[in-house]
Parts: sequence; C-alpha cells; structure tokens
Amino acid sequence: MEFGVLGPVVMNDGGISHLPSAPKTRQILALLLLNANTPVPASVCIEELWGTQAPRSAVQTLHTYVLHIRRALAGCPSVTTPEQPKQILVTKHQGYQICVEQGGLDLHHYERHMNDARAAQASGDDQRLAASLRAALAVWRGPTLVDVPAGPRLEARIAGLEETRLTTFERCVEAELRLGLHHGLLGELRALTADHPTHENLHAQYMLALYRSGRVAQALDVYHTLREKLNGELGLEPSPRLRHLQTAMLAANPALGVETAPDAALSLDLLTPHGAPEALEAARR
Repeated sequence: MEFGVLGPVVMNDGGISHLPSAPKTRQILALLLLNANTPVPASVCIEELWGTQAPRSAVQTLHTYVLHIRRALAGCPSVTTPEQPKQILVTKHQGYQICVEQGGLDLHHYERHMNDARAAQASGDDQRLAASLRAALAVWRGPTLVDVPAGPRLEARIAGLEETRLTTFERCVEAELRLGLHHGLLGELRALTADHPTHENLHAQYMLALYRSGRVAQALDVYHTLREKLNGELGLEPSPRLRHLQTAMLAANPALGVETAPDAALSLDLLTPHGAPEALEAARR
C-alpha cells in the first residue's frame, strides 16, 4: 500500500486509488499520514477540523471520519481480513495512529534521498549531491496536500514542508552552479524568483546563472528589480552579500567563475569582502 502527502494526498493499492472522497475525511487522513506511526490525540484531530469552534458532536463526527477511512482501507486488494483496517488505522491513547511500513509513504523516499545528499556533501561529492537533491525534489508531485482543506495543524506542517522543498532546491542549485550547470538552471530560477519576488538567495543564484551564461545586463536587471521590490514594499536595501555580488559583476570578478573553493558552503560565499578583497576594492574605486 502506498501513501503520499507531497502533492495531492495518496492512498493507493495495486496502482489503484482508494482515497476517500469527502474533504474532511481526507483532511484527517492527511493529518495522520504526516504523523505516521505516531499516535495523534483526538483533541488534535478536532482542533484541525474545527479550530476553536468544535461542535458538541465533534468526537462522534471524528469517529465517523475514521470509520470512512477504515472502510476505504477494507476495499484495498492487499487488505484480506476484516481486522486489518483496524490494524492499519489504530485507535490508540485516546486518539488514532496510522501504521505505514518503511517506504510506504513518499516522505520516507524524500528522507532517504536527503540522507544520501548529506553523505555526499560530507564527502565533497557535488555530482552525487546534486543527483540526490534532484531525486529528493522529484518525490514531490505538486504543492504539499494541494487537494486537502487545511486547518491550523495542517497549515503549519504544509508551510514547513514547502519551506523544506524550497531549501532543498536552493541547495541543489548551489551544487549545480559549482558543477557549471548554470544554463540548465535559468528556466527554474526565473520561475521561482517570480514566485518569490523578495527571496534574496534565489535572486542571487539567478543572477549568477545569468552572468555565467553571458547575460550580464540581464543579471544586473534582476538585481535592480529586486532592489526596487525590497525598497518599495519593505523599505529595505539588498543585503551586503547581494550588493557584493552586483559589485563583483560590474568588476568582472574572477571569483564569479565556475571554479569555487571546495569547502565553501555556498558558491556565493566567495563574494564576501574577505573572499576576493582586491577585485571588490578595485570595483568600489
């Protein structure tokens, strides 16, 4: 049986979906899957479904939603006895726990690829690091739980997972920039900077990919667009790190080339004043 939360919620068996159709039933299923193999108190389920406005019938209604999930499980080909649905979705400690085998949830696959990425980073293997991070990103099938109504508990978890996804992409881009794969990143970075118009690191990565692709004027335009956005909406100037990047581009700083220090956490870290002092000082003059 396969479950998924990194995109539309999934409950498949034998390649066929057995997902309950009712929105609140899917909502409870999603909450349980995000806490797979861990008991979720009934009070947390009720808060997720109704917030602070729970009806008097909340406990009984919650039990009904759980019953609907168990009925859906009973229709799965791999569920062969009447007892199995209650063994998969267990009533436990005044709450519920969904039992998922290792590898049965897409989050498990994501975590496995991220473990590979951590090992690759520790060994300084950018090829393996980029491949592992791309594999982790490929586990996502769209925005997290895009087809599920979200209460306060799910909203927080969804926001956290989407932030994790974005951070994974940033790490992947950094590895691929170090590998000289800047041309292939332009489309993704253009879309993501449009989606995140004040995200400085994405804009810095886009600028660097453009610069290395011979599109210096466009890279500088990205900086000016971001600066106007930050100044107009937030009253802020770009960070010193981003200003150093712009200055380095104007000075054609050799540190912007593909070759980077092997121990640099980010390729853009080479653009701090201590990383290339002479070129940056010359650019300021």
